[in-house]
Amino acid sequence: MAISREDVEKVSLLARLRLSEDELDTMTDQLGQILGYMELLGEVDTEAVEPMAHALDVADVFRPDQVRPSLDRDRALAGSPSHDDECYRVPAVLGDF
Repeated sequence: MAISREDVEKVSLLARLRLSEDELDTMTDQLGQILGYMELLGEVDTEAVEPMAHALDVADVFRPDQVRPSLDRDRALAGSPSHDDECYRVPAVLGDF
């Protein structure tokens, strides 16, 4: 699949990229090569290949969830410069309510 210079100009406009004339020529050539390679990959028989989400076998690296005692509310609020009995108090960002 070939890509035209006009297509590259449109994509650069959508991506908010300001490309020079030389860069447009380079990008047109390079994107054309990439699309050509993608067409080549599309010809590969993948019928016997199982779909996968990741190329490598990945395992969960997080620790298991365990119920533990949490920080007491009074201790959590103790370091705050401004709070009430339940939560931190911060200045209004959208105006006074």
